[in-house]
Amino acid sequence: MNPPQTRRALLVVDVQPTFCEGGSLAVAGGDAVAHRIADYAAAHRGDYDLVVTTQDWHIDPGEHFSENPDFVDSWPPHGIAGSAEAQLHPALSGLRPDAQVRKGQYAAAYSGFEGVDDGGTALDEILTGQRITAVDVVGLAESHCVKDTALDAAGRGYRVRVLTDLTEPVSPELGRAAREAMAAAGVELVESAP
Repeated sequence: MNPPQTRRALLVVDVQPTFCEGGSLAVAGGDAVAHRIADYAAAHRGDYDLVVTTQDWHIDPGEHFSENPDFVDSWPPHGIAGSAEAQLHPALSGLRPDAQVRKGQYAAAYSGFEGVDDGGTALDEILTGQRITAVDVVGLAESHCVKDTALDAAGRGYRVRVLTDLTEPVSPELGRAAREAMAAAGVELVESAP
């Protein structure tokens, strides 16, 4: 009996100007990551059965925003719904995602699995509706939303890879901790194909 065919999705997590140089919660190297993801997606679109983007889309996320953030549980305002900073990064203008998921409207939301599309469909429903069995996760920031999305995907039974050259952490230390947590959960950490 043949194993069921792998159906793979590319999850592009929070590649938004708010997390890139000049944005309100910038990650060093964010702009470069956006361009590398755009190039990778253009070259490998045929490798994926589904491409999904996630975006921080904050309306009133409560204590997630603070004027005196601790950068652990509270942050400066970022990803404000409808703002230019909350849109997908301009480098992704040619991406043509199959679905777009927005998260964090009224609460902190680090995982893409906490988001829904414009019709209210959650990411897990979008993936299962397309019989996806494996996901590749890329985007910003590796130490936060990429990590939490990858861990949630693994916890839901997807085979998960994080393409390490298509993400950046908030800091090297947090990046190392994120990779350890992901590896411990069975997430495969690999570089993207050339």
